[in-house]
This record gives sequence, structure tokens and C-alpha cells, in this order.
Amino acid sequence: MPKTVLKNTELLAKAQKIKLLVLDVDGVLSDGKVYFDNNGLETKCFHTLDGQGLKQLKKSGVEVAIITGRKSAIVERRANELGIKLLIQGREDKFVALQEILKQFPCELENIAHMGDDWPDLHVMTRVGLALSLCSAHWQVKEMADWISTRRGGDGAVRDACDMLMIAQGNYEKALAPYVSL
Repeated sequence: MPKTVLKNTELLAKAQKIKLLVLDVDGVLSDGKVYFDNNGLETKCFHTLDGQGLKQLKKSGVEVAIITGRKSAIVERRANELGIKLLIQGREDKFVALQEILKQFPCELENIAHMGDDWPDLHVMTRVGLALSLCSAHWQVKEMADWISTRRGGDGAVRDACDMLMIAQGNYEKALAPYVSL
């Protein structure tokens, strides 16, 4: 991620306030394609860069939630692997679902970032403090985003968002330190 990413003072101010990152799945945590095997079972592909970024973001003090329109045991498993307890599946009414999450993790809308790629995400993105998207998102969603990853969904875009938030909040170097020997 280029260091110039946070030269935008408005973006920096918004990112510094974030306490909760809400993610869509299809097209954000995955590539957006729906795969079925010969037995009719759905499969998804998740990127390890995103997983590492989410773990580090959580360690830095930002909570993570997932709201997705589809329902999948695969998503539940991935959320469990990453320690994400705030998970709502099978819901197109994402802003209503967010209200349910806020009962478990109370915070103000200005302290929430949402990363989405298609129209159903706009219900949340247009109401929270920081709207995040990715280069593979629908053009209308990108128009409404405060920040857009140069990576595609399922290909490290979520990691870019996590890094951006940690850089803005001054936690990136601390998270990196255990992995770098100088």
C-alpha cells in the first residue's frame, strides 16, 4: 500500500474514529463468484492476506463484523477461524442487520466503516462514518466510497483496508514489529 494513501486529511480523520469494520462477503472477502461442486455444495475462496489483516486489526482494537446476503456454512467457518463473532447471514436488509450487531457491540455510526461492492451494501455505506470499496465493485458503489482498494475482492482488498485503518490509527508499526527483526 503506498504511503501516500493517507495524505487525504478527510479520510485520515474518518479512519481514526473507526471502532467497527463491517464486511460483505461475496465480492469483498471472496471473489464474488458462486461455485458449486457436482454434489451441489457451494464453495468459496478466501485470501490469507485478508485473514492476517483482520486478525491484526482486531488485535489493534477495531472489532470486525460480517453481514452477508447469502447463507453459508463456509462463511461461518471462516468467521470462527478469524475470531469474528459478529456475523449475520442471509440478509439483504443490511442496515437493519447492522442495528442488531450494534445491540451486541454498541457504537455510533460515525465509528463504523463498511466495505462493500454492490447495491445492497449502500444501505450501510451511506450511513456510516467511512465507506470502503474495491476496484472490482459496481461503479455506483465506488462513486459513493470514501476509499477504494486497488485490489479485487477475494484478492487482498480487505487486507488493504485493515492496513489503511491501522496506519490511520497509529497501530500499523506495532502490529508489524513482531514479524520484523532489525
